[in-house]
Amino acid sequence: MRILALDAATEACSAALLDGDSLIRRYDEIGRGHAERILVMVEELLAESGLALSALDAIAACIGPGGFTGVRITVATVQGLAFGASLPVVAVASLEALAARALSGADADTHALACLDARMGEVYWGVFRPDARRGVAATQPPRVSPPEAVGPIEVRKLRGIGRGFSAYPALAQQAGLVLAVGAQTALPDAREVATLGACRFRAGEALDPADLTPLYLRDQVALTEAERHRSVTNGRSNSGLEKSRD
Repeated sequence: MRILALDAATEACSAALLDGDSLIRRYDEIGRGHAERILVMVEELLAESGLALSALDAIAACIGPGGFTGVRITVATVQGLAFGASLPVVAVASLEALAARALSGADADTHALACLDARMGEVYWGVFRPDARRGVAATQPPRVSPPEAVGPIEVRKLRGIGRGFSAYPALAQQAGLVLAVGAQTALPDAREVATLGACRFRAGEALDPADLTPLYLRDQVALTEAERHRSVTNGRSNSGLEKSRD
């Protein structure tokens, strides 16, 4: 199994190449320049492995949720590479990749609360458990909400991971968690995207590149916090006008 995986959905930009039991990766936290850096990473991995892109089985993409531009970069880059090499693609969510790291070595009863800072006073979060077929499976699928709306999470064993816990420290206490060292600073990594991608490729979840779609969660992904506030305020005002007309 040879899988190339890419992720630029957050502050981190990463690429990994899984070849059987061997995995090589590149990982950088950069403010800008994800589009240029991720292509350099791909070139470096292919050169290090001695493989041509066409020799791979598939390309795995981290489809979000995350930054709007970063998710678009990941999806577009994966599509371009896959079309050029006539390869299928596999979709992996950023929260799934985080959960896979937290659940490494865990038993079947353990769950992971993966949480990322979504900005604008919200977090992306989901709850996952180990799954032999797909790597991880969602018990509470990815969603976006204010941090105080996370939960309830009624499981016996729960681990937390992701920078949502760093942005909102009260979340860990709210969820009844004691975080492992470094868990609150974790970001998605193409390493886990590659391993999950391999699981899903074997499970028959490969896609045509044209069918790869981002996972944004927000309907109005491009609005600033002030714009979203005005939108909500205007919506309430319009609702009041409609009621007064009635």
